[in-house]
Amino acid sequence: MEQTDAVKAFAALAHEHRLAIFRRLVVEGPSGLAAGEIAKCIGIAAPSLSFHMKELDRAGLVRSWRDGRFVRYSVDIEGMRKLLSFLTEECCQRRPELCGAGVATALRRQKVTDQ
Repeated sequence: MEQTDAVKAFAALAHEHRLAIFRRLVVEGPSGLAAGEIAKCIGIAAPSLSFHMKELDRAGLVRSWRDGRFVRYSVDIEGMRKLLSFLTEECCQRRPELCGAGVATALRRQKVTDQ
């Protein structure tokens, strides 16, 4: 992930509602939630939700699809993984084994993806 993309992702998450939406979608996993369910969970109106979802989508952190009459959203796992890898790529002086298995695994996956 390039630094400019990371800045976009952080900017998108630097809002109370967008951060709450993102965290809720992380909990839901790949099946995601319908837009109305998200708005209800977060406690915001539909037009406001639409604005926030656009920002998260532009940042590469969520994805959407039609499910009948509804639009469903889920976290973009790849986008989230890239952001986390960006944050930890130089962890512990580029010795991820010092940071624990989770970070080391994420960094190995990132190197494979980048090749």
